[in-house]
Amino acid sequence: MTSLAAVSTYLPSHRESVHDYLRGFAMSDREIRIYKQYYGFSEIRRDPGRTMAEQLIAAGRMLPGLDEQRENIRYVIQARTMQVAAPYPADPLHEARAALGLTNAMAFSLSQQACASALMAVEIAGRLLAEDDEPDALALVFVGEKTFTSDAAVLGVTAVMGEGVAAVLVRGSDVRDRVLGFASRIHGRYHKGPRMTDEDHEEWAGLYIDALAEVITTALDRAGLTARDIDLILPHHVNRLSWYKLLKAMGIDDKKRLYTENLPTVGHCFGADPFLNYQTALASGVLQPGDRYVMTAVGLGATFSAMVFEH
Repeated sequence: MTSLAAVSTYLPSHRESVHDYLRGFAMSDREIRIYKQYYGFSEIRRDPGRTMAEQLIAAGRMLPGLDEQRENIRYVIQARTMQVAAPYPADPLHEARAALGLTNAMAFSLSQQACASALMAVEIAGRLLAEDDEPDALALVFVGEKTFTSDAAVLGVTAVMGEGVAAVLVRGSDVRDRVLGFASRIHGRYHKGPRMTDEDHEEWAGLYIDALAEVITTALDRAGLTARDIDLILPHHVNRLSWYKLLKAMGIDDKKRLYTENLPTVGHCFGADPFLNYQTALASGVLQPGDRYVMTAVGLGATFSAMVFEH
């Protein structure tokens, strides 16, 4: 059974107000106010002087027990939102693998599911480890990217993108945070993402809540659970109002079960959001032993994913 053996995160120290940041994209005060008051974003983290590889390495070096587990890591996977993660000819994943002393591990990237690639990477890592059938074997999944292009900085009427990286150590057996269920759905009609027509954008907005509720419900069904059994939702960081609609659609009355502490202060860190939330929920004591929780992700394209865990 797939489980999370360890999670570490790296967040840049440089903070930038959403107001000043969006001003750089020629947005009006009214547009900026929507992102702040309705979508819930206040500031983001950025690392202008640090490369993608350096961010991956920083997150990897903070993994508990990395030195002891290095020889057991069989796979190093980068779950990317964008197909191009850095300017040519940089190769952040292989730079990080070498710097962390993981050159014996197989390295590859996933990108076709955008921000939902992160949860799929955990799923694939678990499958690979199960196939290898080595009890001590591990996979290291990296999630999070640089906002080095304008497309990577602001996501339509959804989110302001920030920089932050998670390093996730996956084990193919039941250790600590075990996966109880996983579901993923692709609605290919909306594959153009931010370049969709106005008509498609309108349809997408109408579909979004139902599609996300459906994929979470499916993951819960596969775990043998219902929404009542879930103690916490660790979400991807998009439009805060959409999350309240999602809770209503799923019949969840207690907003405290939705963990949004990080959304205002880090922005949408691509696929890393659920793992950033896991780390702070664990450190603050919000996540307790025995709790069952859901990680979610929606990738442009459009892929909806949900993964159910027991801590």
